[in-house]
Amino acid sequence: MPISDCQVRDPRIRRTRKLLQGALGSLMQTKSFDEISVQDIAEAATVNRATFYDHYTDKFALLDAMIAGDFHEFLDERQVRYDAGCPSAVGGIILATCDFLAETHAKGACDRQTAFGPLMDAAIVAAIRLLLLEGMKRAGHGRELPPEMVAAAASWAICGGVKQWFSTPDRPPAATFVTQLLGLILPMLNTGIATAGSPVEAPAHSG
Repeated sequence: MPISDCQVRDPRIRRTRKLLQGALGSLMQTKSFDEISVQDIAEAATVNRATFYDHYTDKFALLDAMIAGDFHEFLDERQVRYDAGCPSAVGGIILATCDFLAETHAKGACDRQTAFGPLMDAAIVAAIRLLLLEGMKRAGHGRELPPEMVAAAASWAICGGVKQWFSTPDRPPAATFVTQLLGLILPMLNTGIATAGSPVEAPAHSG
């Protein structure tokens, strides 16, 4: 389920959202996203328009939820999680992102749908950011920088790095690339971890 939907416990709500996402996915096999209307989606899901708007503000929100749900389920299937200070955990996140992007492109969805790219980026970043934040909270050690800032920067760096790798002709194997990107990501995640004798300094003010 999408990240925002994972917190939904009501099985009726979960079922309806899965129906709507499945309907959109099926329609996108034969039509461009621009050609698909909310009415088309509602009819394919066998619900009415009012029910659609009970769950999503528009078809873009539904597409975002569908992509996020696919990636979140992909991570769950691989049991990917982030343990602060564990390079292999970060490597697992990067490798999963590589494989998800490759599989999605292999299905042809990204090539056919102009709306896919930006929403996929946002969905991947949101899922990775959540993983990183959860790991930081479990670790419990203090930070001089807000964990949200560190997680946001690292998640965008992972997504951007993977996209650059994927678009590179004659790109190296994913496993090789993971090692390369770890050299950039690990220092980012370790930035701002508070240690003894390293107090946070207030920024200097001029005048």
